[in-house]
Amino acid sequence: MTALREITRIIPGRATSDGAGVRLMRSLGQNPATRADPFLMLDAFSSDNPDDYIAGFPPHPHRGFETVTYMLDGRMLHKDHMGNEGLLRAGGVQWMTAGRGVIHEERPQQEQGLMRGFQLWVNLPAAEKMKPAAYQNIEPEDLVQIDLPGQASLKLIAGDIELQGQHYIGPVSGVSADPLMLDIQLESLQTLQLPVPEGHQTVLYPFEGLLTVSGKKLEANQAAVLGQGDSVVLTSGAEGGRALLLAARPIGEAVAQYGPFVMNTMDEVEQAIQDYRDGRLTG
Repeated sequence: MTALREITRIIPGRATSDGAGVRLMRSLGQNPATRADPFLMLDAFSSDNPDDYIAGFPPHPHRGFETVTYMLDGRMLHKDHMGNEGLLRAGGVQWMTAGRGVIHEERPQQEQGLMRGFQLWVNLPAAEKMKPAAYQNIEPEDLVQIDLPGQASLKLIAGDIELQGQHYIGPVSGVSADPLMLDIQLESLQTLQLPVPEGHQTVLYPFEGLLTVSGKKLEANQAAVLGQGDSVVLTSGAEGGRALLLAARPIGEAVAQYGPFVMNTMDEVEQAIQDYRDGRLTG
């Protein structure tokens, strides 16, 4: 019997800035109480004013978790301490596993126009926090496009899903949290029921139009944490609606965080800081 997921908590996005002054809306991760295991942080950025994004994110470290960048509009150049370099285009995704340590930077590759997208932080279990860094760079054409005529259009980034008798598998693989990540666009006044793995933490973030979840209204730029169940029902307003759906297996471990370092204890965080100061972070 189908058990529908309902909203248990709404976390409105708050305006803030990060990097060298990039303006964004932060929902998950405003403070420790607004995490949703294993999701540590969710930032949405959207501006056509270059002053809001042009300075980008100068070189900075990470240890102990994964960052996921999904570009909707604009272009961003990524570089790291190992010499890796890649251009993240509109519609593309970078899934970076920082593991033991990465020092990287992200620079906008435009001086005007709209820059829009998301950055998600996903925790790693203790057993994987010190593994070597790794990347999955997903080009826009590699996302799995799912079209449901007269109802919805979906882009599958990670995980797998069965819809209308078809099984779809996203391009991101080998991630321990077994994530499901979807960009969902509903047409005007449509209802869509999506399966979501039981036991997975599930978050929905509408960013265009209006959506209801099991009949409860949810406006753009609000992160909705959903309760347990095996599916979710979304209904769009007159102008349609678009949302990011995130689901992953909770880790259930202690989280100790200081800025870009996420470990299980503060002693481990202090070690990460010392390693960074001594040039040993990336080992």
